[in-house]
Amino acid sequence: MARQIVTRFAPSPTGYLHIGGARTALFNWLYARGRGGKFLLRIEDTDLARSTPEATEAILKGMAWLGLNHDGDVVSQASRVERHAEVAHELLAKGAAYKCFSTQDEIEAFREAARAEGRSTLFQSPWRDADPGTHPDAPYAIRLKTAQDGATVIHDQVQGDVTIRNDQLDDMVLLRSDGTPVYMLAVVVDDHDMGVTHVIRGDDHLNNAARQMGIYSAMGWEIPVWAHIPLIHGSDGKKLSKRHGALGVEEYQAMGYSAAGMRNYLARLGWSHGDDEFFTDAQAQEWFDLKGIGKSPARFDFKKLENLSGQHIAVSDDAALRHELQEYLVAAGLPALTEAQADGIERAMYCLKDRARTFPELIEKAHFILAERPILPDEKAAKQLDTVSRGILGSLTPQLQNASWTRDELEAVTSRFADQHGTKFGKLAGPMRAALAGRAVTPSVFDMMLILGRDETIARLTEAAARDDD
Repeated sequence: MARQIVTRFAPSPTGYLHIGGARTALFNWLYARGRGGKFLLRIEDTDLARSTPEATEAILKGMAWLGLNHDGDVVSQASRVERHAEVAHELLAKGAAYKCFSTQDEIEAFREAARAEGRSTLFQSPWRDADPGTHPDAPYAIRLKTAQDGATVIHDQVQGDVTIRNDQLDDMVLLRSDGTPVYMLAVVVDDHDMGVTHVIRGDDHLNNAARQMGIYSAMGWEIPVWAHIPLIHGSDGKKLSKRHGALGVEEYQAMGYSAAGMRNYLARLGWSHGDDEFFTDAQAQEWFDLKGIGKSPARFDFKKLENLSGQHIAVSDDAALRHELQEYLVAAGLPALTEAQADGIERAMYCLKDRARTFPELIEKAHFILAERPILPDEKAAKQLDTVSRGILGSLTPQLQNASWTRDELEAVTSRFADQHGTKFGKLAGPMRAALAGRAVTPSVFDMMLILGRDETIARLTEAAARDDD
């Protein structure tokens, strides 16, 4: 029986959740979820000097916004240092590792001499094959005995077979002289203990895989499936950085992108399924595989993200959009909607969401719901409320007052009114938009009237008709 697929995301809590890290998390989530497997989360907080609770919280919030739910508890790497040290001592007892008494000054002197002589600066410890009887009573590091000849082949699902000569690998430190384990050891022990079957991570870790395989082999543990994915670049082809725009996931939430749109976009950033651009989570989980990941760095494109965000907003459930809109306002530091405003927007979603690419655009389209009387038109809308237009609104309003408040009836009344005045409805629409919303670009006039209701509509039209030129 095949083993259950287990993937993991293992960020360091030294800052925000980077967009590249978010994509790595997404790929792991998709791969596990699409195969009935487990997706685990481990916080690699062994660098105590740089790790902060705030950064851990930012990572968890970013994961929650993206909807990347993990299985089981969050694992803290720092809480497992005793287990990491235990494995180092087990390797020592097996003869797969050795005690190294070389000091930092001695190691640096070795490297300086090597540089001066033009040879490799890879440190070769004099203690590798030393007789234990010659060991001094002094602090020591534990180093892995790396094979000195032959090669290590990384069978990578993205990069293909990558061969690294063993004489290019040093005897990696496992346990420092103060007894603390190094990151490279901790990663292997944690992945093994957590049952991780597939390690999907950035290709900046590719060389680490060769060194980590030495620990797996020495412990007799099964080596996971490797998949090292290319990094994300900016539109100029250079490594993604602050100059390209937002880097942290929370910044994208605060800018108002749809979480589903962001998941869709990140999935397409370096992975493809034919020519499909827009797809649901269910489709992504069904389709995602490691063979679809390209070898070249992907380029971040804000226009494509915006387009996909809009497509997902358009097909989202209205109640879910209401909730995500409220979450956006919190993330952006904007005032929350009142219950009445939120109710109004949810009722109006059918005419708001189709052309809103982001939540700020949706809020702008919903301005007629959020605005309170007196409605103050913006510059473009104000031009629609000249003396003639105000007179027309003054004549139209009483006829609307007596209409039954259905779309068909409202359309019929305004159409008859236009005919009687020898004009077209298009000539009425501009002043009505300005009166109802204070904007020149709005949803349909009839949609606004139905959502606002008879009393509010009549009140806004009456106020606009009585508006003074000044």
